[in-house]
Amino acid sequence: MKVYIVGAGPGNPEWLTVQAERLLRQARICVYAGSLVNPQILELLPASCERHDSASMSLDEIIAVCRDAHRRDVDVIRLHTGEPSIYGAIGEQMNALVPLGIDFTMVPGISAFQAAAAALQCELTAPGLAQTVILTRAAGRTPLPASQELAGLAAHRATLCIYLSTHQATEICAQLRPHYGGDCPAAAVYHASWPDQRILRGTLTTLPAMIDEAQITRTALLLVGEAINRPDSVSKLYDAAFSHGYRKASVS
Repeated sequence: MKVYIVGAGPGNPEWLTVQAERLLRQARICVYAGSLVNPQILELLPASCERHDSASMSLDEIIAVCRDAHRRDVDVIRLHTGEPSIYGAIGEQMNALVPLGIDFTMVPGISAFQAAAAALQCELTAPGLAQTVILTRAAGRTPLPASQELAGLAAHRATLCIYLSTHQATEICAQLRPHYGGDCPAAAVYHASWPDQRILRGTLTTLPAMIDEAQITRTALLLVGEAINRPDSVSKLYDAAFSHGYRKASVS
């Protein structure tokens, strides 16, 4: 028996990995994040699959399902949205399975920041402007370590992908403006890859009002940085005057 911690991706069923789809189609027990997983993905489960919506469950209740499945020698699909290793709360679940002798494995999924970049049709890294991408969130009921507060991270002027914080957009943008400037590109992508996906493009000055007007408070990712507007900066990789291990310069 094994617990498969599966990334469901951002929402589009076609963005599941081949392994994830195979596991879902043959699942006998599935514990899924009902408040976030696209219902279309759950349609892949067999009709006979035993289903548990973790939205209303505690950690103890989730582990109890796994313990009972272990007793019956039946695999469990623990279905998370996006990429489980990012804000998936899977560490505590794995730690609880170890003393019970329950084996587990992880199946990665596409994360919201990747889906948002696809929606914005941008490269998150831009030569000369942004060669670092920071995945973070604003402090809320889950606090941030002091060294990882947004104002401190903003000093790097990297591309910021901010999770779970859309409802704090006004405060976030105010913290970032002194470092990035009010005209810095900023965007919010709601339900990236879903049929009802919405994209809001603005700046650190204008984006909060756009989010308020759209009444978006959750399931959206905030992106900040010069790279998201697809600037004209050009890499050396395909520069005809640049030699590397696979190509010699063709022009001087």
